[in-house]
Amino acid sequence: MKIALPTCQNSIDSHFGHCEYYTIFTIDDSSKEILNQEIFASPAGCGCKSNIASTLSEMGVKVMLAGNMGEGAVNVLNRSGIEVLRGCSGDVKEVTLNWLSGAVVDSGELCHEHESECHN
Repeated sequence: MKIALPTCQNSIDSHFGHCEYYTIFTIDDSSKEILNQEIFASPAGCGCKSNIASTLSEMGVKVMLAGNMGEGAVNVLNRSGIEVLRGCSGDVKEVTLNWLSGAVVDSGELCHEHESECHN
């Protein structure tokens, strides 16, 4: 399985739609260990209006661990088969290890600043 994290300087980017890049971890389903780490460049423009959801899905991403995210982005990712957990922060590898241990849950909070739009 693969998970993606919107990243800025190796930490979770609080604005999914304008992250520098995505860190993608390949996880061994049985051992719950990280097998591989790769970087995927963020597309130009707003995340929820780009093709990032379908692209990540085609790469095999099933989970996104994110900071803040509007409802539109959550819906687009969910329609592409990607589960979203919001409210994450800190070093991407530490967040991933915490998620693997079951310590990360979705905050359930949407970014309300531009709830129906992307961040500018």
